[in-house]
Amino acid sequence: MDSFVEQLKRGTEEEFTEESAWDGSVVNTTSSSLPAIYLPLLPRYLRHPTTRGRKATEFQETKKACLNYIQDALLQHQWQRAAEFMTNYLETLENTSAEKRMAAPEVIWRIGTEILCHHSKSSIEEFNYFAERMKNLGVKRYLKVCLEHVFHLLCNGLIDDAYQNLSLAEGWRYGEQTAAQDKELKLIQAYKGLLDYYNWDKKRKAMLELDGNFADSVEQEMHSFFRQAAVNLKEIIKIPGVWDPFVKCYVDLLEFYEDYDEVRQVLSEYAYNSKFPPNPNAHVYYYQFLKRQGESKKTLMSVLKILHEIVPSHELMLEYNAMLQKSKKRKNHRLGLEIIFTLLDFAGWKEHVKAWSCLAKQIKQILENSSKHLDWVTEEWNSRKDWWPAFHFSHYLAKRNWQENESLACEKALVAGILLGKDCKYFKYVSHQGCKAKKEKFRTMKKFVKKHSSTHLRASGVLDSCTPL
Repeated sequence: MDSFVEQLKRGTEEEFTEESAWDGSVVNTTSSSLPAIYLPLLPRYLRHPTTRGRKATEFQETKKACLNYIQDALLQHQWQRAAEFMTNYLETLENTSAEKRMAAPEVIWRIGTEILCHHSKSSIEEFNYFAERMKNLGVKRYLKVCLEHVFHLLCNGLIDDAYQNLSLAEGWRYGEQTAAQDKELKLIQAYKGLLDYYNWDKKRKAMLELDGNFADSVEQEMHSFFRQAAVNLKEIIKIPGVWDPFVKCYVDLLEFYEDYDEVRQVLSEYAYNSKFPPNPNAHVYYYQFLKRQGESKKTLMSVLKILHEIVPSHELMLEYNAMLQKSKKRKNHRLGLEIIFTLLDFAGWKEHVKAWSCLAKQIKQILENSSKHLDWVTEEWNSRKDWWPAFHFSHYLAKRNWQENESLACEKALVAGILLGKDCKYFKYVSHQGCKAKKEKFRTMKKFVKKHSSTHLRASGVLDSCTPL
């Protein structure tokens, strides 16, 4: 791939003839083996961009125009065209404006990385060379470029090369270390710890397949990787932030060596420390750990209660609802009904059979228990009666649900019949199709709705406030 990388290697700009650049012909910038490129938008003054004999403002305007063409090419995913323009834009490093000259390496690094990651002719050797040059263009960006380089190596499966680069970056120092550099260095160390964990995990799997002396040798190597990984991973998760991959790996290491007290402390801190940003996953990890440890239902529910406040549509809310329903406390049953109604407010749960089954079961239990807590249903329904019918119980959805998932249609029809009455189009369509197919469960459902919807719900004022859909 003829590109700005080769331009960096040559150190001089490749000259174009007047004929090849402007007579409408094709410009081939490297060799006959590569596809040619036609640059119809390249202005004349971009052919030989140089500062010699030109005013500074004219040079800056030229490079600004060149940058606009690069951005246009990137937006259209024209990577070769963008690479061609980059060979011209590199001269912005010679800008007479100190401010623009200082900003240029950042722009070249960002755009160059994007081009090299997507260009069909790009090679890992070119990316490596470009990354090394970018590291030396600005010391303030050294660690950031190192991380970008490491990510690219990992994406290409070059784990050993990535580890080597992280080790070199870990030992890099320049002048007095700033707070920003300190955070970047900790991130470098954290990713090194992540690769140490990867090696530890490989040794763990290998040890399970070995016996005797070989297993002892592997176990020693494994423990060495554990120590290296644990030190670096522990440091990064002390800094307020979202560190999910690092936390998961650190917890796995600690649990393997049965350091459960440390795991509890780490996960509790990660979930509840007010200095850390709100993170649903932190509560999920803590809940999963407590569940593995066989903690009481009360403790588990206290964790899920907070998760519910952060993400009421989380998949663990089904587990939370099940725990609440098994509780002996009335207020927990009430909360469970609220949780399942709230879940179904979200589009992602519209066709979740288990969620509808939970709601249908809970409403049935309330109705069969002399409607003792019918006001709970009324309260939840009053805030949804204006939009749930169209959202969940339209005639179109009845037909589609019946065709795609009979179990879903059955559960929804029961809820629709109870909340909207036996004249609801969703209930009528599904119950008719079910009876037509001679399925007993639909006849039972029809009888239940006929018995309960008109008597109990009208008495509570639910049906009076609804119009059958």
